[in-house]
Amino acid sequence: MTDTISNETSSLTSDPSGSVQASAKGLAESQGIEAAKDIICGSIAGGLGKVIEYPFDTVKVRLQSQPDHLPLRYSGPLDCFRQSIQAEGFAGLYRGISAPLFGAAVETSSLFFSYRIAQDILQNALTIDSQVDGSSLPLGALVTCGGASGAFTSLLLTPIELVKCQMQYPVKPSETTRPGPLLIISSILRNHGIFGFWHGQLGTLIRETGGSAAWFGSYEGVSSLFRKNSTNHPAKEPVLAKTEKAPVLPVWQQMVAGASAGVAYNFIFFPADTVKSRMQTEEIGSLGGSFLKRRTFWVSATALWSQQGIRGLYRGCGITVARSAPSSAVIFAMYEGLRELFG
Repeated sequence: MTDTISNETSSLTSDPSGSVQASAKGLAESQGIEAAKDIICGSIAGGLGKVIEYPFDTVKVRLQSQPDHLPLRYSGPLDCFRQSIQAEGFAGLYRGISAPLFGAAVETSSLFFSYRIAQDILQNALTIDSQVDGSSLPLGALVTCGGASGAFTSLLLTPIELVKCQMQYPVKPSETTRPGPLLIISSILRNHGIFGFWHGQLGTLIRETGGSAAWFGSYEGVSSLFRKNSTNHPAKEPVLAKTEKAPVLPVWQQMVAGASAGVAYNFIFFPADTVKSRMQTEEIGSLGGSFLKRRTFWVSATALWSQQGIRGLYRGCGITVARSAPSSAVIFAMYEGLRELFG
């Protein structure tokens, strides 16, 4: 009789533990699968968006990186396009795309992945269970999640953008060969060590944190407007918010929301990107890395403001905003389509 009671008691106490362990294991596997989907879908979408926008990005960097102690080499975006094509051909506008293509995959996948993780953390902190009752985080909370995802992504992005900007910098007429990514990487490592790859991190942090908050916030906000005016979707359901089964908008509405997100991302914090680009290209000398003393973010920003004012901080902004609209439209539409395809 004692053995029977002991066995029953043992089974009662062991079952809940086993159930909890099984539940935790299932949750971990589910999160792993979702993370893999975010990384794969984000990488494909980001790579495609980068191919579309890269020639415009090259022009933007060349406009931003004009030395502050010399006369301006380009009078504007069209003049920069013309001079670049005359000197290097159209293929020259795609020079150095390998690093940013990889960077775009890393950036976009990291943004979507960390955005979802940030939502999970905030939902748990606010005890909101969207998978049970269908509720979701408010727009302000999603903007915060977007900013957190940008801050995390900036750490991965700065080294990639450093190499990209130095490869996009226009070559001198006296130079017959162009430094490749390996030469630039070895030169940075030799002159500044491993932490030299994070030169310009503050500018990237400001741009990515604020820009990503605007990026996701604009996308979610515009999408909510579409849902409010639709009879097929609930108005309160954000698009990328963590839900059991988020309804999907028509592709054209996804692209409109994505285009507005791209404009918001690039325009609001563009001065930080300008200063970052100048910091990452001002030390370039001859082939092999004839480096000058690096300036801090605030020193570079002050020097640019003193010489060129607000126009200098926003040089290249027009072409950046113009290319960001179609690029972000494609990124969000592609990401949503792939997520829907993978389930």
